[in-house]
Amino acid sequence: MPDMTDQTKLVVLARRIAEALERLAPPPPAPFDPAAADAFVWKPDRAHLAPVPKVNRVALRLLQGIDLVRDMLLDNTTRFARGLPANNALLWGARGMGKSSLVKAVHAEVNASGTAERPLKLVEIHREDIESLPDLMALVRDDPHRYVVFCDDLSFSSDDTSYKALKAALEGGVEGRPDNVVFYATSNRRHLMPRDMVDNERATAINPGEAIEEKVSLSDRFGLWLGFHKCSQDEYLAMVFGYRDALGLDGADPDQVRREALEWATTRGARSGRTAWQYIQDLAGRMGRRL
Repeated sequence: MPDMTDQTKLVVLARRIAEALERLAPPPPAPFDPAAADAFVWKPDRAHLAPVPKVNRVALRLLQGIDLVRDMLLDNTTRFARGLPANNALLWGARGMGKSSLVKAVHAEVNASGTAERPLKLVEIHREDIESLPDLMALVRDDPHRYVVFCDDLSFSSDDTSYKALKAALEGGVEGRPDNVVFYATSNRRHLMPRDMVDNERATAINPGEAIEEKVSLSDRFGLWLGFHKCSQDEYLAMVFGYRDALGLDGADPDQVRREALEWATTRGARSGRTAWQYIQDLAGRMGRRL
């Protein structure tokens, strides 16, 4: 048997190893505090909502060319913030037309309006964390605040079965969606599935009707479908000049702005709200103006 000196050395060594492991392990997250911010990011590995001090967004008034869907989402969100019935929302369609910007802008607009008793909370969940959505809902279920859970660029591949978890969390589970939660998602696909996936099911399944129904029924969980479509040249230019006027850049020559904005869109191969905003940022920088 080792003498007392050896035993003491072993105890000291074990203590050092334990202390080193404690330093390597991340500290437990602080208890969730809804008052810490109006926006959070879901961290599923620690079942934690991380506050976002400053949300990356633009003002609602700056979003041009999407008036109808803007008003519909704003009305749905306002009713939800007031404790009235509201739908999950799927914002689908052309890229760069302001889908995710609209969600963040509407959240800010509702809170600025003061129509709700408590601030509305926005929670971003990443696409790869969708299967942990029930854990997120359980965390906020008993909180008096109301939550818009937001997933940007949501879609599923042919070998991805996590859409079933989302279906159950939104409407089909035993507990169901909490009354204080709505789910907003953006996607380039109306049914959240690639078209070739649906076509393959139609061609190869024993019962193609049932197989297709299983794949596309996820979008039925969204009571509000808002379509975003490619804009025309006139709509694109209206966005550019709307941004210019709203941001006080009206000193720029209109003919020059029109010519440059069209060239800007041509070099990028697309006309969209995102393209218009990128041109305006370039214009403001050349004019020496801060946005």
